[in-house]
Amino acid sequence: MPETILAVRGVSKTYGSGHHALDDVTLDIRRGEIFALLGPNGAGKSTLINTICGVVTPTAGTITVGGHDAVRDYKPSRMMIGLVPQELSVDMFETVLATVKFSRRLFGRSAHDAYIEQLLRDLSLWDKRGAKIMELSGGMKRRVLIAKALSHEPDILFLDEPTAGVDVSLRRDMWKLIGSLRERGVTIILTTHYIEEAEEMADRVGVITGGKLLLVEDKAELMKKLGKREMDLALQEPMEAIPPELAEWHLSLENDGHTLRYVFDAQAERTGIPSLLRKLNDLEIGFKDLETSKSSLEDIFVGLTAKKAG
Repeated sequence: MPETILAVRGVSKTYGSGHHALDDVTLDIRRGEIFALLGPNGAGKSTLINTICGVVTPTAGTITVGGHDAVRDYKPSRMMIGLVPQELSVDMFETVLATVKFSRRLFGRSAHDAYIEQLLRDLSLWDKRGAKIMELSGGMKRRVLIAKALSHEPDILFLDEPTAGVDVSLRRDMWKLIGSLRERGVTIILTTHYIEEAEEMADRVGVITGGKLLLVEDKAELMKKLGKREMDLALQEPMEAIPPELAEWHLSLENDGHTLRYVFDAQAERTGIPSLLRKLNDLEIGFKDLETSKSSLEDIFVGLTAKKAG
């Protein structure tokens, strides 16, 4: 079992307005993994990252980074962390090279020109090293943020919505870069609401909504859930209860008994649909319409939230 590099224990954050941004979040991050934190806008993703990185102070709970308490012993814990925020936070009149070198010095690191050059080359920024930030495209500015975050050679890199609003080519470059960083042993935590981003890169996935961490699973397990599809049968006559003869399909009644719902694995060798339709015919249960839909990430959020509330 890989060692835990980051431990979050019972972390909550309540703002002066009374808004509960985080609610008793507990999470272990393994050294060298890529962890994707998924959730809709306003779910608490950025607050959790900013709390771990020391930008936001937690109301309750503890955070340990590489054995260091992130609040009481913040200097060594911050040295281990690189943060790429959503918002652009650089001096627009400074050059790319000067900006990245300055970030390294802020962490007390000695000059390392060869490392900085390789970093800028990896991010396709070396040719732009003398350009002012204000002269760069949006995608290039995003690359500068990543270079700044990596300038002091951190063990953990946080990427807050790294590909929001960027073009497809930059997104692919980012995925490639993240893969190469992981090969070097960097632990990567990214927030996103793009399920394909987690599918492409993550080893494990956490789902957060309403400030609560509802689920942490290996990616493969979550993708199985996303592979499920629903088939809704609009019945000719409403049904009060599902006949026992249909028990093997684990159906549910929706829409006040007017709809019969079957959830199945779209990737399975046998979906069970043909045998279900034959059985409905044998039982003389008529339907006037049939519709299938794929489970979405939103469906998982709704399902998890309903279970928590239940």
